[in-house]
Amino acid sequence: MIKCIAIDMDGTLLTSAQEITTANREAIKLAQQKGIEVIIATGRAYEEAGDLLKDAGIITPLICVNGAEIRTNKHEIIGTNPLEKDLAKEVAEILHQNQVYYEVYTNKGTFTLDKKMARALIMDIFTVGGHIRDLEDIQQAADERLEQIKEAESYLPLFEEDEYIIYKLLAFHADLTKLDEVRNELSSVEGLVISASGKENLELTAVNAQKGVALEKFVQSKGISLEDTMAIGDNFNDLSMILKAGRAVAMGNAVDELKKQSHFVTATNEESGVAQAINLALQDE
Repeated sequence: MIKCIAIDMDGTLLTSAQEITTANREAIKLAQQKGIEVIIATGRAYEEAGDLLKDAGIITPLICVNGAEIRTNKHEIIGTNPLEKDLAKEVAEILHQNQVYYEVYTNKGTFTLDKKMARALIMDIFTVGGHIRDLEDIQQAADERLEQIKEAESYLPLFEEDEYIIYKLLAFHADLTKLDEVRNELSSVEGLVISASGKENLELTAVNAQKGVALEKFVQSKGISLEDTMAIGDNFNDLSMILKAGRAVAMGNAVDELKKQSHFVTATNEESGVAQAINLALQDE
């Protein structure tokens, strides 16, 4: 019997227009009414995820930044798994040497060195990748994302000052061959986990900052077994929780590897696949 449901956001709970469908929203609330714990597990920082969920009327605990931060349903921080500063600097140097754009996720928000470059790059990725097809929607999505990001003159204070805790480095590159080369170089860095929420990015976190690790800690705190837990996702940063869940569900738009590792494949994020998966699980009880 399912007692906990963990749900990814981008490509899973959200449509390409960054919206939560009515069907998804209603299915989550129905599960909660039946006493099932629902937790959102996202690669996003809290600032990017919290307001969007609140606006949709969805109140759940949160696994943020792939597990680097865990929050209660009142959004209070109850756990963190940061990158060590020396490790973060080593990773940043590799990205810099390879001329790969990256952002730094911290306890004080997400930072970029160049918002104009970030906007152009994100728009290019959205356009080429076919994530969003309408130009105005692409521009709007890029601008909305950048609203939550701060521009810094240098990353050095983030890596050196004690007030900053580093959660994640998020790297983007439109050249997938180049991204693979950087991935291979980073794979030799000890203590680093490399995942992705899209084919054009790399998500770089500490070993314990994984959705699966955070989910296991969460269900244990609730007296729930992983066998009674369902996880729903679409990309590589969801794999760690997909592998741990007793009921693993891949979105219809998920990468092939995730589909192979899942027990079920639901509809796409545009077709309210989350609602379909939840309603099917509730029927099985």
